[in-house]
Amino acid sequence: MNIVLLGSTGSIGTSTLKVIDENVNNFSLLLLSAHSNYELMIEQCKKYEPIFAYLENKDSSKILREGLIHSGLSTKILNSRKELNEVIAMSDTDVVVAGMVGVAGLEPVHTAIASGKRVLLANKESYVVAGELLNELAKSTGATIFPIDSEHSAIHQCLEGSLRKKDDVSRILLTGSGGPFRTTDSKLLDKITPEEAVAHPVWNMGKKISVDSATMMNKGLELIEARWLFDIDNIEIIIHPEGIIHSLVEYKDYSVIAQLSVPDMKIPIAYGLGFPDRITSGSEQLDLLKIGSLNFYEPDSNKFPCLHLSKMAMLSGGTSPAVLNAANEVAVSAFLDNRIGFLEIHDTISFVMDKIDQNSVKEIGQIVEVDLLAREMALKCIENI
Repeated sequence: MNIVLLGSTGSIGTSTLKVIDENVNNFSLLLLSAHSNYELMIEQCKKYEPIFAYLENKDSSKILREGLIHSGLSTKILNSRKELNEVIAMSDTDVVVAGMVGVAGLEPVHTAIASGKRVLLANKESYVVAGELLNELAKSTGATIFPIDSEHSAIHQCLEGSLRKKDDVSRILLTGSGGPFRTTDSKLLDKITPEEAVAHPVWNMGKKISVDSATMMNKGLELIEARWLFDIDNIEIIIHPEGIIHSLVEYKDYSVIAQLSVPDMKIPIAYGLGFPDRITSGSEQLDLLKIGSLNFYEPDSNKFPCLHLSKMAMLSGGTSPAVLNAANEVAVSAFLDNRIGFLEIHDTISFVMDKIDQNSVKEIGQIVEVDLLAREMALKCIENI
């Protein structure tokens, strides 16, 4: 099975490669793609010898090219997004792992679905901003979508035994750890530093998604994503600090099915790569006796108001999720650069959402336009803070 791995140097990408290491006879790397980490990309190319490699950053791409030539590797360096999309659409491509961060992943995910590929989706932003359009496209091309973030993979697994009969489902219970500030006094949140925000208590993730977890925007985005992935509106968020139960599905007879495992991204990735079979993940076994107890709490929407913004965007639909996501990406970047405070992430997003009218979405171009508009407005808001 030939794999195109988008975001190979990030946490999803490196976890995917570890799963491939466990199943070397089943998979081969057709393409490795990342943003700018040429040092790790060179090492990955040496080990896996992909046919193609691509770095978005042009300066990093030049260094990558020199490094591969020096190493005597035959891997071809792609020069543009156009060439990247052409490889994604190739008949030789069996699986596309979308592990990149942000709405930048929308174009390659769209290409993969338009080409009828099996898409392993960790790039939640694509489905947040364009879920309805991508679902319609997948129906017409026969593409299959397997979410590989832990929560949506869990929901997929819980629904699988029901043959996906929507009417049988009462609700989805989407779990979240609550992030690093679940028990922090609300009065102290305005003093939170980027270093504190990226120190997640359960998961080892990139900086952007770690900040999203700290504000609980990550859970809000997952709420919108789940609505489109599973075509179910009744979704509730439950705080589960241990991160053992990754989500639950309640059926109309009120039986509840849950998926449990240690918090390790290799498990949902292995599920997506192997489906309908199960393959080795390289993870650890779950020891419930060692864990002892599992705890659950209601999320505090006053303490984490980004949850409310996400719910409003989901209910409004249309371009609202794209505005939410774009403003959040700009605000999180500004926070990580120490240009705004932790609480001002929410304030920036709220300001932008109030200023931009919601419109129905008919094509991807509309999403691109509103994304740019929301980013510009968010930057102006930040300048005035």
